[in-house]
Amino acid sequence: MPIKMPKLSRRKASPDGVQEGVDASLPPARPPHEGSTVTRNSVAIIAVILAGGALYWLRGIVTPLAMALFLLIMIEGLTRWVASRLPIPRSAVGWVSAILVFLGLFGAIWVIVDGLSGIIAQGQGIGERLDQIIADIASLFGITTPPALRDLVSDLDLTGYAARAALTTQSVFSAAFFTLVYLGFMMASKRSFLKKVVALFPLKRERYQAAQIFERVRGGVEGYLMVQTVTGLMISATAWLIMVIVGLENPLFWAFLIFLVGYIPVVGGAIAAVGPPLYALVQFDSYWQAIVLFAGLQVILQVSGNFIQPRMQGDNQNIDPVTVMLFLALWSALWGIPGAFLSTPIAVMVMAITAQFGGTRWIAVLLSGDGNPYPVPPEQRKLIAEAKARRKATAPIKFS
Repeated sequence: MPIKMPKLSRRKASPDGVQEGVDASLPPARPPHEGSTVTRNSVAIIAVILAGGALYWLRGIVTPLAMALFLLIMIEGLTRWVASRLPIPRSAVGWVSAILVFLGLFGAIWVIVDGLSGIIAQGQGIGERLDQIIADIASLFGITTPPALRDLVSDLDLTGYAARAALTTQSVFSAAFFTLVYLGFMMASKRSFLKKVVALFPLKRERYQAAQIFERVRGGVEGYLMVQTVTGLMISATAWLIMVIVGLENPLFWAFLIFLVGYIPVVGGAIAAVGPPLYALVQFDSYWQAIVLFAGLQVILQVSGNFIQPRMQGDNQNIDPVTVMLFLALWSALWGIPGAFLSTPIAVMVMAITAQFGGTRWIAVLLSGDGNPYPVPPEQRKLIAEAKARRKATAPIKFS
C-alpha cells in the first residue's frame, strides 16, 4: 500500500508582513551569533579593564620585568650586529653583547650621578644667578624692587619635595637592580625557550603563525630602537659639540640626558630643547650662550624629526601620531617614567600582534598611520607578481 506524503503548503504573507500560520505574538527570530558577539565584546572590554588594573597595582613587579624584556630585545639585536661585523666565535657573541649592554648601563649611571653631583655643588651660585635673572625680568616691566628667590619659594614645602625626590631616587635604583636580576634569569633561560614553543604549539602550522607574530614584534621593536638610537646619537653628539663651544659645564651629562629622553616621544624633544638652555641661563652671567644653545638644539631637532627619522622609519614604524600620544599618556599613568619609555615599543607590539588575526586586525588598522599595517614589502610584491605571471603562462589553454 503506497504511503501518502503530506502536501507542503506555502505560507502566504499577509499585507502587514506576518506570515500565515505563524503566531504573530511570538518575537521574531534573532539572527545567529548576535548575542554571542555582544557577549564577546563585553568580555573583552571587562578583561582589558581588569588587565589595566592589575598592571597598575603590580607595577612594582611588572615594570622591572618589562624593562628586562626590553633590554633582552636590545641584546638580541646587538648580538646579531656583533656576529655580522666582528670576528668573534658564535658561542661568545651573546656574552659580548651582554657585557656591552651592562657596561653601557653602568656608564650611564656614572654619568648621571657625576652630572647631578656637579649641579648640586653649584647650589649657592645658582640661587644668586636666579635672583639676577628675576631682577632683569622685573626691569623689563618697570618693576624697581623685584622679589628675591627666597620670597618666591617661602610658601613651598621644600622639605617635602626633597623627601619625595629621595624616595623616587630610591625606587629608581631598586627598579634598576630588579631589572638586572630579571635580565640575568631571562638570558639563562633562553636555551629552554625553543622547547617551550614546541610544547605550546605542537602543530607545525601553529608554530609557523607564532613565529610570524614573534618576528613582527621583534622586527618592530628593533626597528624602533635602531631609529631612536641612531638619531639620538646624532642629536646628542651635535648638541655636545655646541655645548663645548659655548662653555657649558657638564656637557657629557646633558648630552646623555638628550640621548636618553629621545626614547620618550614628543616630551623627550621638549626636554632636550629646553634643559641645556635653562642651565646656561643659570651658569653664565650673559644670555647669548642660552640663546645659541636654544637655537642650535631647535635646528638639530627639526632636521632630525622632519628629514632623518622619516627616511629611516619603515613599515614597522607605521603608527598614527595620535596612537603614540594615547599610549604615552596611558603607560605614563600606569608605570610612570618607565611606562613613558616603553609606550612606543608597546604600541608597536600591539599593532604587530593584532594585525596577525582577522578578528583583531581592525585594531591594527586604527593604530596604523595609513590604515595599512604591515603592507607587503616591494621585494615580496615583485616575487608574488612573478609567481602569478609564471602560473598564468603555464596554465592550460581552455577551448570553448
